[in-house]
Amino acid sequence: MTAVITICSASRLDHVRRQQRFLRTEPVQRVIVWLDAEPPPPVPEFAGAELVHVPPGEQGLRLAAGRNRGAERADADLLVFLDADCLPGPDLLRRYRTAADAHPGALLCGPVTYLPEGVRPRNATELPARTAPHAARPAPPDGENVPGDHRLFWSLSFAVTARTWCTAGGFHEAYEGYGGEDTDFAYAARDAGVPLVWVGGAHAYHQHHPTSAPPWQHLDDILRNGRLFADRWGSWPMEGWFDAFAAAGAVERTPAGWVRRVSP
Repeated sequence: MTAVITICSASRLDHVRRQQRFLRTEPVQRVIVWLDAEPPPPVPEFAGAELVHVPPGEQGLRLAAGRNRGAERADADLLVFLDADCLPGPDLLRRYRTAADAHPGALLCGPVTYLPEGVRPRNATELPARTAPHAARPAPPDGENVPGDHRLFWSLSFAVTARTWCTAGGFHEAYEGYGGEDTDFAYAARDAGVPLVWVGGAHAYHQHHPTSAPPWQHLDDILRNGRLFADRWGSWPMEGWFDAFAAAGAVERTPAGWVRRVSP
């Protein structure tokens, strides 16, 4: 049995409704983790899914804890994690299952295509023509699996067997708000002896929504979670974002790490 675990909030409700319409026809257990303070509203597309409510912590949404609670609710030997704004390609579940059979002790990642603004697929058959995997991550040919670097792990779309999830130990729940928890999870998996494997053909499709680069709305979260990561692993994550914040004069690097820049 395969479980598909999605964490979401009201800000991504339209995206997750479309995702769930795609998944309702699949023979999977659907687990939806709602991260807002209030319980999820009645949503027709959520019918038949397991609903888990994980309210925010003092510092913001609890993405790490949400994924852990979703995994706890799942009753399956293969756990597929798919972000609320990602649509499963027609072969995503099959490719993850085949890869898990071949690499049962691995952390499995599939390529992700970012869909243009205004593209709202009605079914999975429309997706292959849009395939253009993000260049920052490996995208092996369909059906091929290749070893990867844990530093490139991202949590938009990944899969593990239930046993490997236990080996990796789940996400570190001290992370709240945006950023850092996914790289932390990958490093913990690496230290637990769990290899990372990129799965060709396990395509996910990220639905468009407004963003900023760097993500200014998450600056305080990134500083706080970056500090937590550095304390745990001895280096700072998200260096590209910190460099961009620094170029704009918002942060500076000190002997103790990145901090907000104090105006003279």
